[in-house]
Amino acid sequence: MPNLMTSDDTGAAPPEAVLPLEAEFGELINRFRRIITENANRLSPGMLPGAYKVFTTIVRREGITLSGLAESLMADKGQISRTVRELEQLGLVQRTPDPDDGRSSLLSPTPFGLERLEVARAPQEHSLVDALEEWPLDDITNLTRLLHALTAGESPAS
Repeated sequence: MPNLMTSDDTGAAPPEAVLPLEAEFGELINRFRRIITENANRLSPGMLPGAYKVFTTIVRREGITLSGLAESLMADKGQISRTVRELEQLGLVQRTPDPDDGRSSLLSPTPFGLERLEVARAPQEHSLVDALEEWPLDDITNLTRLLHALTAGESPAS
């Protein structure tokens, strides 16, 4: 009788192996959503998770244009524009003229926005470090490598 938890002759993972992984990803996504929602509320009470995602993307990709932001988030430019205006009104984001294109602006966080983000993230600052505290370094490195391969759509190199 063949082992159902091994790949077939094509190297494809059988559904029996993928279903538990899918369930664990579901749990991880739910936990991540809770953290994002909590962080958004700490950043600005009532802020929606989507606005938090827009803001944190601006923080990571400082100097991004509105078009670049919409493309990066795979979202409607009009919706992103409205969200950016809200973030500006809250004092979290600023626009500066794009030196390469006078019709465009570059988005960046304000010092106030960065300060608020630090406060919002503080409660979870060490949660991943704490969760992995007793993991061997090789396991953390391997998990990182495997997640990168999965998100990049690549086959993991053993």
